[in-house]
Amino acid sequence: MHTFNDLKAILDKSLHQAEFPAEPNQLYDPLRYILGIGGKRIRPLLALMSCDLFNEDPKKALGAAMAVEYFHNFSLIHDDIMDQANVRRGQETVHKKWNVNVGILSGDALLIKAYQQLDVYPADLFKPLNQLLSKTAIEVCEGQQFDVDFETLNEVSKEDYIEMIRLKTAVLLGASLKMGAFIAKASEKDAELIYNFGIDLGIAFQLQDDYLDSFGDAEHFGKRIGGDIINNKKTILFIEALKQSTSEQKDQLMKLYRLRDDSRQKIDEVKSIFEDSGAKTETLSLIEYYTSRAFDSLDQISVKSQNKQELKSLASYLMNRSI
Repeated sequence: MHTFNDLKAILDKSLHQAEFPAEPNQLYDPLRYILGIGGKRIRPLLALMSCDLFNEDPKKALGAAMAVEYFHNFSLIHDDIMDQANVRRGQETVHKKWNVNVGILSGDALLIKAYQQLDVYPADLFKPLNQLLSKTAIEVCEGQQFDVDFETLNEVSKEDYIEMIRLKTAVLLGASLKMGAFIAKASEKDAELIYNFGIDLGIAFQLQDDYLDSFGDAEHFGKRIGGDIINNKKTILFIEALKQSTSEQKDQLMKLYRLRDDSRQKIDEVKSIFEDSGAKTETLSLIEYYTSRAFDSLDQISVKSQNKQELKSLASYLMNRSI
């Protein structure tokens, strides 16, 4: 078994050695740029960790890990264009550093490069890996569209919101882990269990992200508290507050969410409604529920307990970010 740091070193070396053509530089320089500005690399590392979990050489999962990392960064380039975001990982976004056309085309190229990473596998393994990546890719697009659609709706159900984050965020975590299981020749049952672990962990992580944006510690969370409130983003806290609040609280919340206001007063008033309505408590319960489901799936996988320790440690680290 390998430690998380061992696997990160293997992945970093592979990413460092990845080569793109020199020309046209307007197409390939943005790819080198987006892949070189950091990030936690959690998704590709999950592919390596899953392969290692089932007692196979994790280096055999490098092709799948690179495919996942390329796909994820493709989606970030396009998401930043859609969101008109200027900063990604503390650096200029691709479309800001170059232009929107370059962002679209280089993103497309990175998506194609993602699929090419799977060419290293034999046909009997290439097919399920390719099918899983394609299924995941369209689900991520569906999740992104749901997220865009929700911006124009006054009310969104809890179930619809969780389905949106399952598609937009969690399926890529699940797919990364399942790819590693495929490569390690895990049983169908174990491959599905590791996939479910990733799905539920991804949902819990995004719900926690929503929570921390309003109630986290700015120093540990890494960004200003209240950003979602300032941007009138309909997170799980907003959805639950509408569902559980009094008519007076609901009217006040809707009024506040119609304002383009980044004041401390607005943030504090919305947070007060989140707390008084019970939305804060319900969100914490949902985080605990999906985290517990994730660990239950991991516990059921038929490998030695010691093999699971690195994944358990990573999951615990991700889910203990200063709640």
